[in-house]
Amino acid sequence: MPEQDAELRQRLTAEQYAVTQEAATERPFTGKYDDFYQEGIYVDVVSGEPLFSSLDKYDAGCGWPSFTRPIQKQRLTENYDDSFGMHRTEVLSPQAKSHLGHVFLDGPRDRGGLRYCINSAALRFIPVASLAAEGYGEYQALFKADHS
Repeated sequence: MPEQDAELRQRLTAEQYAVTQEAATERPFTGKYDDFYQEGIYVDVVSGEPLFSSLDKYDAGCGWPSFTRPIQKQRLTENYDDSFGMHRTEVLSPQAKSHLGHVFLDGPRDRGGLRYCINSAALRFIPVASLAAEGYGEYQALFKADHS
């Protein structure tokens, strides 16, 4: 495991490492995906696991990228988090166990009522035009169905 940790420290920025491996939180309104609305998917910056679609992203005004649901529910792991005296549900990627952020029950009611509040530092964005080239071609159908 130490070699894997050393490789991660080299590959990720200090903030990406702190967020994904140490459950840190980036400052609100500072992440590159907070006010970002291109079409595509968001993957785990550590493992590349597909996590969220831009079709489910919305502006919650909280300072972090917010989504109403993951691409696939089974792709996320949830843990109870009572750090800092708060009662929250932490969201992690299932394979890499990267800390992504938290899920709250104050999302848009007409879209399921959930708000996945995610750190930009935990994500990498893949634009629709690059999905196939980057090995995520199966997700192109999400965007074709939306525009038909």
